[in-house]
Amino acid sequence: MSIRLQIIIAVFIIGALVVIVNMIRKKRLELRYALAWLLVGIGVLILDCFPSLIDWIAQKLGIVNPVNMLFFLGFCFSLIIIFVLTISVSRTSIRIKQLTQELALFEKQEDVKKKNEY
Repeated sequence: MSIRLQIIIAVFIIGALVVIVNMIRKKRLELRYALAWLLVGIGVLILDCFPSLIDWIAQKLGIVNPVNMLFFLGFCFSLIIIFVLTISVSRTSIRIKQLTQELALFEKQEDVKKKNEY
């Protein structure tokens, strides 16, 4: 990989990291969700700065082609993100159900109070 391409990739990665940190700062993105993206961004930046590192890691893991290792790591990252988001959606669904039930009970109590007033 040419040094020019490495610099271009590094600039884009640093720009993306700045955007993510800015979104966290403005509270448009929660830190627990952005943490994975920050770690991946830093990891890709390290691999961009030291391209021989990916060859070394692939060799140590017994993967013949370093590109295959990158695809595998991307697949694993995608699965982790999907799992974390599934947990978040599940928790939110449970919380919405509880809030709906509490609201229904509260409204029923208010109806009973109104009937007793008459």
